[in-house]
Amino acid sequence: MIYAVIPLTDTVRRAVKEMWGADGHGEALRLHGGEESAAYQLGDHVVRIGPESRGSEETEWCHAVARHAADRMPEAVAPLTTFDGATVTRVEGRPVSLWPLVQGRWPQESEQALQAARLLARLHNALSTARPGPRPVRSFAEYGLLGAEDGPGGHGGLDDPDLDLWLTEFHRTHASRHPLHGDYYAGNTLVRGDVLAAVLDWDESFVGAPEYELAAAATEWGEDEPHLVRRFVDAYLDEGGTAADLGDEALAQLIRHKLRREAAYFEVSVARGVRHDQEDLDYHHTRLELFHGLRP
Repeated sequence: MIYAVIPLTDTVRRAVKEMWGADGHGEALRLHGGEESAAYQLGDHVVRIGPESRGSEETEWCHAVARHAADRMPEAVAPLTTFDGATVTRVEGRPVSLWPLVQGRWPQESEQALQAARLLARLHNALSTARPGPRPVRSFAEYGLLGAEDGPGGHGGLDDPDLDLWLTEFHRTHASRHPLHGDYYAGNTLVRGDVLAAVLDWDESFVGAPEYELAAAATEWGEDEPHLVRRFVDAYLDEGGTAADLGDEALAQLIRHKLRREAAYFEVSVARGVRHDQEDLDYHHTRLELFHGLRP
């Protein structure tokens, strides 16, 4: 996995002190993860530094979604506000935000999958009352979700007119929309003890059909195993999430949209000059095979 290389500079440290009143001195620990953003533990806080391409308005929009969820459930982690009420400031051309430090570790999908399904159901219920308005810049996953449409990275070499038509019809008949986390997988959660205790990283939040996020999360937490994917969906539904029940075809097609956007992101990263290691390449080819294998 390729992680962003973004330093915690003295200028960022001064901004943390000036904008939030937090101590910007001391030893900083680079936290694991982050393909586009870098996070550093600094005392009792986490400093997140995003890419230059991400605008402040877009970041504030995603933070508003996180804050709405955090007001309604303890597992949702939201950013802290600056003295002037914002949640982001720009430093050296990058969006910088400050978050409370949450102790924990990344979960194992096989151990916490059912907890994750139930947590997602409660998260969707919490977000169903949010009305953040249109997202200033579209999330990567949104492109093509409503049907035939090209986006960044195209279709990642996975053109499929039948899938485009299916997505158009699905969203015509499933009109429920509300904000979603947008990237609900193990790497954006933390477990403390045996309990899933935190949902992090809201950068990919967008307004969409909850069924899509349910399908995308199910294949992540179900490790692409059909019976585990179905078990995740059933646990979510039993918890009373906002998504409608998904038959096998709908589940497969929504997963295929997610896989197609992953392939597109891979193409975008290659165009940016990212050099993937063998593990990344193997994973990419496995996901391409899954896209074709799930075709109804």
